[in-house]
Amino acid sequence: MTQQDAQPDRAGPDLGAVPPIPSQRRADAGARPVSPALLLAILSIASFLAQLDVWVTNVGLPAIGHGTHAGSLADLSWVLNGYAIVYAALLVPAGRLVDRFGRKGGFLLGLTVFAVASIGAGLSGDIWVLIGFRVLQAAGAALLTPASLGLVLLTAPPAKIGTYVKIWFTTGALSAASGPVLGGLLVEASWRWLFLVNIPVAAAAIALGARYLPSSRDAGDHLPDLRGGGLLIVAIGALALGLVKAPDWGWSSGRVVVAFVLAAVALALFLASSARHPAPVVTLSLFRDRVFTTANLVATVAFMAFGIELLSTILWLQGHWHYSVIRTGLASTPGPVMFAVGSAVAETLQARTRLRAGRIAVAGALLAAVGTIMLTQLVTDEPRFVAAFLPTWVVLGLGYGLAVPTAITRATVGLPPKDSATGSAIVTMATQLGSVIGISVLVAILGRASGAASHAVFQHAWYVSAGALVVAAVASFGLDSRATAPSRPDLPPARTSPADAGDPEAAARL
Repeated sequence: MTQQDAQPDRAGPDLGAVPPIPSQRRADAGARPVSPALLLAILSIASFLAQLDVWVTNVGLPAIGHGTHAGSLADLSWVLNGYAIVYAALLVPAGRLVDRFGRKGGFLLGLTVFAVASIGAGLSGDIWVLIGFRVLQAAGAALLTPASLGLVLLTAPPAKIGTYVKIWFTTGALSAASGPVLGGLLVEASWRWLFLVNIPVAAAAIALGARYLPSSRDAGDHLPDLRGGGLLIVAIGALALGLVKAPDWGWSSGRVVVAFVLAAVALALFLASSARHPAPVVTLSLFRDRVFTTANLVATVAFMAFGIELLSTILWLQGHWHYSVIRTGLASTPGPVMFAVGSAVAETLQARTRLRAGRIAVAGALLAAVGTIMLTQLVTDEPRFVAAFLPTWVVLGLGYGLAVPTAITRATVGLPPKDSATGSAIVTMATQLGSVIGISVLVAILGRASGAASHAVFQHAWYVSAGALVVAAVASFGLDSRATAPSRPDLPPARTSPADAGDPEAAARL
């Protein structure tokens, strides 16, 4: 049995914003008796739906641009960035809201908002109307994600909590593997189905959830820092705006300077609010732990690189190799599959060998950097999927799979139990914000040519991505540092051999 299985409140590396469920739960005594497996299915499908929307939108982005007459990639990028920014900023406050006012109500409200916004997005004829509904989708996803995980912890049989949480996480991760292909199939009918496909699934989950899910909530003294969440949205949004519009406005133009200054001021106010508020978006004291700080840095930089590579390859396949959307989806699938393989290999290495987590992450980040260099050298204007794109994408996926889950798992290893869920939510937020920065940097590099930019310009973007991965690799050495936060009384003592005596990093290898 792993530590995850033994400790239900530490059952996964990414617990969203849901704190460990207290022993004194307020459950709905009138809830209809139902199989826990059915409840798990309802909650997992909803999580899958929220994450699937990111992947299908990526592969269908060019089709969305044509359908909404988007003027530029800079405008179109907000379809992705608007969702990621709002989801990241609201994840922790939304988790605290559903804990206080009710997980079942939060789940149903979040899923309803998500479904209504999906209808609006699917019927939109204007890019900015669509972006507005994407923002609303993100708000719904930020509610339903922590609420669904909290309900999984509440309704799972005590002996199977670890297994149920792993199933919940795995179901969400499957969206990465199925998203590109499903997105391609949907766009073949119409780009609008990228959003409308959510409706029947969400409706079924709402109906079943309303009937069978129990109610639960925790007593809380403080409302979450919604002002801080708003400031974070302004800060990251202004930064992304300055980056994506700089090619049009000019890097030294007044509007770009104002955007960057606004981002800096909003970030400073956000940090000040987080320092003072009793229930902040980001608990700044957590960053006293070196491993936690390092894990957030690695996650942010790695997802910046990934954001550049994912969108750039989709634009390349459709714009230069003239792949159809479904062919693009099929071509992109090996990456997420190899990510899952890399993640499983990393977990096995940590469980069965003495290899330190940080070293695994270093190897993964460097392998992804090698894959990115392969991308710059092998992929040309001549379509060569088997000889060029496939081996590159396989190496990239395997590298990211070794590095990213390892870093995320290490993020909360030194935090007290009461902070583990909030810490997990913060590192999840870091991945989203890293992706936003990566997409914005890509748009700035491609400039007005967007997807029609030359091979040399795409190479510049890929070199930036490779450089970011090298930074992630160097930072990953810090994942093996001795934790500086209070010890974890909820975890069993590390088992060390006599050879480990006096070795402060022995525990990091377990």
